[in-house]
Amino acid sequence: MKPIVTLTLNPTIDSASEAERVRPTHKIRTRNERYYPGGGGINVARVIRALGGTALPAYLAGGATGALLTDLLRAEGFAATVVPIAGVTRISHSVYETATGQEYRFVAEGPEVTAEEWRRCLAAVGGLDFDWLVASGSLSRGMPVAAYGELAALAAARGARFVLDSSGPALAAAVDGAAAAGGIHLLKPSLGELTALVGRPLDTVAEQEAAARELVARGIGIVALTMGHHGALLADAAGATLLRPPPVEAKSTTGAGDSFLAALVLALAGGSPLADAFRRGVAAGTAAVLKPGTEVCHADDVARMEEALLAAE
Repeated sequence: MKPIVTLTLNPTIDSASEAERVRPTHKIRTRNERYYPGGGGINVARVIRALGGTALPAYLAGGATGALLTDLLRAEGFAATVVPIAGVTRISHSVYETATGQEYRFVAEGPEVTAEEWRRCLAAVGGLDFDWLVASGSLSRGMPVAAYGELAALAAARGARFVLDSSGPALAAAVDGAAAAGGIHLLKPSLGELTALVGRPLDTVAEQEAAARELVARGIGIVALTMGHHGALLADAAGATLLRPPPVEAKSTTGAGDSFLAALVLALAGGSPLADAFRRGVAAGTAAVLKPGTEVCHADDVARMEEALLAAE
């Protein structure tokens, strides 16, 4: 199986730490500082690797922080395709408040990307050999809103499968252009992202299923809707399925959606039936919340969650 290529157009260095309490104006003393390579596609690649698959992360990076991002990935054993940019790669930070169990997340907006840098990114992705291309995360400032549509067309031209996890105008533009661009094989919105996309409340399972199936009717092959502790809903031309996760004590919800997507795509790329791949995705998303900060899920936790899901069927 070829490596699954993951693309991150606005990557970050994710720092995580703990403090007893987070209070305004006070100097907050933190401990247990950790640094991880981050951003949607990079997180997906890290989970694919943790679950025994092979992924090739591609991303834009610049400045001293961009070099650090690449060093962090190399330390985890990744070869990567890096598109240099003039801007400085962002740093995001999360603090776990031990007194309350609350998590505070500070997410930087990131650098601005020029049209020439975006063209170089497209060329770099076009030069890679893949059957699956996973684009996950936000666009960098300055990028065309139709960027993901261009990537879908690139994947379709070579018969590869395009997977998208994004939000806002970039998501809307990709969905609107799905048919013209050759289609999106798999779309993974969160409930909030899907609600914003369709422009109406989605308070019930019936409403959520109807919205997901509308996207399928518009040319999306598979819609995998994630809903936090309420589980996930999978829709395709054959129908829709809701899967509730096993009850667990969550330490952090950061990266749960990326873990879900990584496990789902890895299973599909390996030839698993859609129902089995979906269960694997829910198991990975659940396992991810057992870990603090942006630490990726562990394969043994995923297996344990999958066994719990099978037992509940």
